[in-house]
Amino acid sequence: MKLRFLILTFSVLVLSLNNSLAQSPVGTWKTIDDNTKEAKSHVEIYEQNGQLYGKIVKILTDNADRLCDKCSGEKKNKPIMGMIIIENLRKTKDYWAKGTIMDPENGKEYGCSIWFEDGKTGELKVRGKHWTGLYRTQTWYKVR
Repeated sequence: MKLRFLILTFSVLVLSLNNSLAQSPVGTWKTIDDNTKEAKSHVEIYEQNGQLYGKIVKILTDNADRLCDKCSGEKKNKPIMGMIIIENLRKTKDYWAKGTIMDPENGKEYGCSIWFEDGKTGELKVRGKHWTGLYRTQTWYKVR
């Protein structure tokens, strides 16, 4: 009887661990241009000190060596390739929030949250929110 209980407990732990790992946004994601609807870049999301960050690891358009001329601060005139555009996302219940995302097209920074919708781990919802309350949500796709 005790052996069955131990096996059942172990199985539940393994399944719950597997489910939580499957729901992690850590990995490489393909972004889509809002206007052209074409693949634009690959962003690698990684964890550091319990927070998520994202950097551009591949640019899929012709201007891969472009500088961020519209950025401000330390990102001004730096290469977009390799640039960290998502910073300080923290896990809350079933999504990650309270971080920022920067759009290299206009150099502006927005509040950011990300989540999986309907359990689709191959599609990541990424929302940038302006301080006025306006927001834009994109779907990013897992790079395999």
